[in-house]
Amino acid sequence: MSATFDLTRIAVDTDYHGQMAADVRAGLTATPKALPPKYFYDAAGSELFVRITQLEEYYQTRTETAILEQVADAIVADIAPVELVELGSGASRKTRVLLEAMHRSGAAERPRYVPFDVSEDAIVGAAEALTGDYAWLDVHGIVGDFDHHLTDVPRSGRRLVAFLGSTIGNLDPDEQVALLTQVRAMLDDGDGFVLGVDLVKDATTLVRAYDDAEGVTAAFNRNVLHNVNATLGADFEPDDFDHVARWNDAESRIEMWLRARRDMQVRVKDLDLDVELVEGEEVHTEISSKFTEPTITDRLATAGLRVARFDTDPRGWFGVVTAVPAG
Repeated sequence: MSATFDLTRIAVDTDYHGQMAADVRAGLTATPKALPPKYFYDAAGSELFVRITQLEEYYQTRTETAILEQVADAIVADIAPVELVELGSGASRKTRVLLEAMHRSGAAERPRYVPFDVSEDAIVGAAEALTGDYAWLDVHGIVGDFDHHLTDVPRSGRRLVAFLGSTIGNLDPDEQVALLTQVRAMLDDGDGFVLGVDLVKDATTLVRAYDDAEGVTAAFNRNVLHNVNATLGADFEPDDFDHVARWNDAESRIEMWLRARRDMQVRVKDLDLDVELVEGEEVHTEISSKFTEPTITDRLATAGLRVARFDTDPRGWFGVVTAVPAG
């Protein structure tokens, strides 16, 4: 029997437009101005992010993958999942490491992969790559928003939920706990949660990872403006913004900004909104928090999750946390 793929749209295109409209209006009328990082990821943004993961400066992906290659069989043996629900889909090697471990375990004759993402393009791309390689895999994609739809994901049995790449670092501490609380609500006794977390290290290494010499991250950062233009009829000129990445030591996080190179007025047609920026003004696009083991353990505990194992690389640069429902 060949691999299968089907798709559920919890958030349809009109909802995506409406959610972006609300988010962009709130962000561009705030002080400082801001645009949410989830809107980096249209088709072009997803391709740019794949390029970022291959950069020499971007240690996160290869380090997390190496950890998973060492521990995936043990994680799967402990949980015995029949389905893998991944928050933020992708056909990366990391996803494949977990799926191949599930297949080897024999817990399910046909493991089920449930990629959950706001971008339908990302889900379809992941499904095409994986079903082309794994005849034994069933894929059920979910188009939805982390903020609203996690508890609507249907289950087929014991599950492993994965949130990799330290994407949780894009949220502030309260938002991290809120998301982890939603993940806890997705889990029954016996289920598991695998979380990738980037760990605190020297500022030079961190800044290089978000401001690479080739300018790929700069293009990724500016892509949020391309997406707003395409979706909301805005007239941003992305090349009139500089990419800025800086380390905020007090908050233990990298911050990304877009800095206006000149005075400008931007029209967002679908919002009937005019936005003025002055030369040097910065629009906040992303945070990427870095963690310590005590910090993430505490956040998980607040959400009702207990750390079952905490695996790191030899340098202690990245962590893969396996958590289970507490109590």
